Amino acid sequence: MFYKCSSLTSLDLRNFDTSNVDNMQIMFKECRSLTSLDLSNFDTSNVGRMIGMFSNCISLTSLNIMNFDTSSVSDIIVCFVVVFH
Repeated sequence: MFYKCSSLTSLDLRNFDTSNVDNMQIMFKECRSLTSLDLSNFDTSNVGRMIGMFSNCISLTSLNIMNFDTSSVSDIIVCFVVVFH
């Protein structure tokens, strides 16, 4: 969804309805200018794939995934590769 949005510095996702989402693969990959992300309101209970979700988010210094439900996730490989430089 935000893949390769390299100039994106912030996002307000408080009202995103993710209750029917089953694939978050590469959702924020290569968002190289994004510094902070609050996904605490994301409903991830139906998500099965999170492959590379935050890969190469090299400016990310704050990530809130406090309420992530990963009980349905079967693929999460390289989710956090090269995050938090």
